[in-house]
Amino acid sequence: MTVSNSGDFPLTHRTTDVGGARIHWVECGTGPVVLMVHGFPESWYSWRHQLPALAAAGYRAVAMDVRGYGRSAKPRAVDEYRMVRMVSDVVGVIAALGSDDVTLVGHDWGAPIAWNTALLRPDLLRGVAGLSVPYSPPSRGQRPLARMRAMAGENEFYVEYFQEPGRAEAEIEQDVRRWLLGFYWCASGDVVNGPNISIVPRGKQLKDQFVFPESMPAWLTNQDLDTYTREFEYSGFFGPLCRYRNVDRDWEDLAAFADRPIEIPALFIGGDRDGPTIWGRPAIDRFAETLPRLTRCEILPGCGHWTQQERPEATNALLLEFLRQLH
Repeated sequence: MTVSNSGDFPLTHRTTDVGGARIHWVECGTGPVVLMVHGFPESWYSWRHQLPALAAAGYRAVAMDVRGYGRSAKPRAVDEYRMVRMVSDVVGVIAALGSDDVTLVGHDWGAPIAWNTALLRPDLLRGVAGLSVPYSPPSRGQRPLARMRAMAGENEFYVEYFQEPGRAEAEIEQDVRRWLLGFYWCASGDVVNGPNISIVPRGKQLKDQFVFPESMPAWLTNQDLDTYTREFEYSGFFGPLCRYRNVDRDWEDLAAFADRPIEIPALFIGGDRDGPTIWGRPAIDRFAETLPRLTRCEILPGCGHWTQQERPEATNALLLEFLRQLH
């Protein structure tokens, strides 16, 4: 256990063993647990604005490093990053926290991890919130990779581009800091009519389409970028990218839960300039049947992909409103 300073609420770093895998998390505050799960390419640090705000409101705020990231375990087998492993890690962290009052919040890939935990283990949760990626139940339809290839036509959808182990890793690790800056910036709400980084032209690299800010945006300081860079120079990108390499395995693993709704209270927050929220409009339109206990669906104007970082105050207010309804 280590403790670092975060104003009035010191951050405590902890680890636990989950089925032989080490999972690291950071926490502050006391009270009902709010467990937060990050996406790609991020870390527990993505919740830096939520941790003290939730603690100040009387909650035990917890942000975990997903396996493959930061101080958490980094298995070398691709299939160790399938969704059921991710759900198992969340369940293990909940057990280690020792609370029967837990609300789960996820962003980007963390949102499907949160949604699927709520689907498979609703007994462990008081509520669930997803940021950026709306809930879409497991499907019996076309395999995900086949569907994505059809979307991209002659080019490659970025998930397809990430499939071959070593390919994207080699691109990113040439200059981790600059790649992260380009990826973060291009997916943000600050870039209007910018490059479509979800599509990679055949024979090109993803970074070939990046544009860069003239100065750092308010939501991403040089210190923030340095923190992310250190995390990924330590952890590498194999584990984070393997989440994408399991989309067809997830489709197989979760087939028995096809078309199942999530029956616990839910919240969704997206951005009107965020690709996954925009692509997810058909899923949002089905919320009445897929999230029957949805309390609110809020699309933040001018917000891109990095919801809780670009709009921390709005995100915190919506999360606290949701949590008050649960308690």
